[in-house]
Amino acid sequence: MTQRENVVFVDGARTPFARAKSLYAETRADDLVVKVMRELLRRNPNVPVDKIDDVAIAAATQSGDQGMNIGRSASLLAGLPSSVPGYSIDRWCAGAMTAVTTLSSAIMAGAYDLAVAGGVEHMTHHPMGEGVDPNPRYLSERLVDPEAMQMGMTAENLHDRFPHLTKERADLFALASQEKTAKAYANGLIQPDLVPVAARSAELGVTLVTEDESPRPGTSLEGLATLKTPFRPHGRVTAGNASGLSDGATAAILASETFADNHGLTKKMRMVGFAFAGVEPEVMGVGPVPSTEKALAKAGLSIQDIDLFEVNEAFAVQVLAFLDHFGIADDDPRVNPMGGAIAVGHPLASSGIRLMSNLAKDFEMNPQAKYGVTTMCIGLGMGGTVIWENLTGSN
Repeated sequence: MTQRENVVFVDGARTPFARAKSLYAETRADDLVVKVMRELLRRNPNVPVDKIDDVAIAAATQSGDQGMNIGRSASLLAGLPSSVPGYSIDRWCAGAMTAVTTLSSAIMAGAYDLAVAGGVEHMTHHPMGEGVDPNPRYLSERLVDPEAMQMGMTAENLHDRFPHLTKERADLFALASQEKTAKAYANGLIQPDLVPVAARSAELGVTLVTEDESPRPGTSLEGLATLKTPFRPHGRVTAGNASGLSDGATAAILASETFADNHGLTKKMRMVGFAFAGVEPEVMGVGPVPSTEKALAKAGLSIQDIDLFEVNEAFAVQVLAFLDHFGIADDDPRVNPMGGAIAVGHPLASSGIRLMSNLAKDFEMNPQAKYGVTTMCIGLGMGGTVIWENLTGSN
């Protein structure tokens, strides 16, 4: 029997994230992820491309420029040998995370040595819910609350369920996300993972996109307090304390630790374990709680063992529900040290790898940290969590 292999995160990269209907409006989704794949392989010249066992690319809407088995088509467009296979993944917001965990499972089993995972979401070309045709049984048999189909309403429902998670706390968390992102940019922490994109526009010509478009460094609590609550009159969820609609792509190189050592590849993190879990769809934002509990239990760890957290900020209240459950302060410096999706955006299926790349940087900045978590909520009531071990200084 093949001995279980350890999986290492060799490297990750992403495009700058742009607001929907903005910089990437006339750029194809597949071109975004291909750009990241090419640059990632250029940055890692020791990766033998002919030995890549598989490519998995995620997209929540798999049609048009995100269709045609984007895993295979993107690998061909990126110039990988035709012998390298590829496939597409869909777990909505956790698409890239699932691409990583699925490929990692094959590496752990000894079936693969080297793989590329990625995710892309072009919310300009493919608005959330495009082409969706929910089965009537969802509603007629009351299998799913109608509000589960509107992500903003699921966040309002979390405020209802946990009334102590007030709008004021959500706005404070959102402000901190903006401030931490601005500080990370000022300190040059985010830029190394960004792949510049030449975005073409019939009106503007070519624009070189080198930074995320969405951050608002001048955000204030007073300004956040005045924003409308579009999902419910006198609600608590606003454009300021939620992630924006975005376009962007991510990719990562994964390898068995043995293969990485034999080929001189960078080893930024080692995967400890992962888990996915389900919750009531109408409060999908609480999903990271059971998925994290499950992942910790399988790894034989407790929340006290985790030194750093990268929690996807789909909505501020969703992160607060996670922190509250585990007894972590809203402003704990271990959580999203470089800010999060409220500032930089959340191109659905791509965000899981952004969390991982951020955690790798967090580890680099905190070499004494041993374990870190990447976790996110997922539409229709799910959560996903991956636990990583810091390998800073082991290369």
